[in-house]
Amino acid sequence: MRAEGGGAATMLALDHLTVIAPTLTEGVAHVRACLDLDLPFGQRHAYMGTHNHLLQLGDATYLEIVALDPQGIEPPCPRWFGLGDQRQVRADWDAGRRLRGWVARTDAIDAVIAGREHIFGSKVSLPWAEPLFDFAIPEDGSLPLGGAAPSVIDRRGKPRSMATMADLGARLQSLSLEHPDATGIAKLYRELEIDRPPAIAHGRELRYRAQIETPAGMRELC
Repeated sequence: MRAEGGGAATMLALDHLTVIAPTLTEGVAHVRACLDLDLPFGQRHAYMGTHNHLLQLGDATYLEIVALDPQGIEPPCPRWFGLGDQRQVRADWDAGRRLRGWVARTDAIDAVIAGREHIFGSKVSLPWAEPLFDFAIPEDGSLPLGGAAPSVIDRRGKPRSMATMADLGARLQSLSLEHPDATGIAKLYRELEIDRPPAIAHGRELRYRAQIETPAGMRELC
């Protein structure tokens, strides 16, 4: 992808998968049922009013179960991952759309979202007081293109530490996306020059599937 006015290509890379749950309890139970693994608690995002559980998936990628923190604050901007719209989160969950998206990392978030604000939204620097990273959030807080496009994170040159994240022997083997406009989404991925994007196939609705090798064998998370 080229920034506005030309310039060097800016690559995005798969960073992590997101299970977006109505509650962490439901999210952990779903992942346990799919992978036969219990993900430990990760962290509270005091600046966003959310919290998560985390699991390494190999190659500096990981799985995040993220949900609204009932004891968290109301942030001064829309919550990420569409978590501000709990009715929609519940509707997707009940329809079986639980692996709802993924996050791509970049070292040049301004170039990535320039001219694509209608997809990715605006850059938000977090945490508020002493920012450590930038995250693109659409104006209404929804997932980019309903989740078909990745959320974008820029850690300002510092890779995500895996040291405090559980490694239970799970390894991501493949990620696929079914979408009614598979051709259009594939074109967007090519324009963004994404490293390791999901494989795309036509489907009646947006649905992700991840093939994950676990100590108990190959399992599917969706």
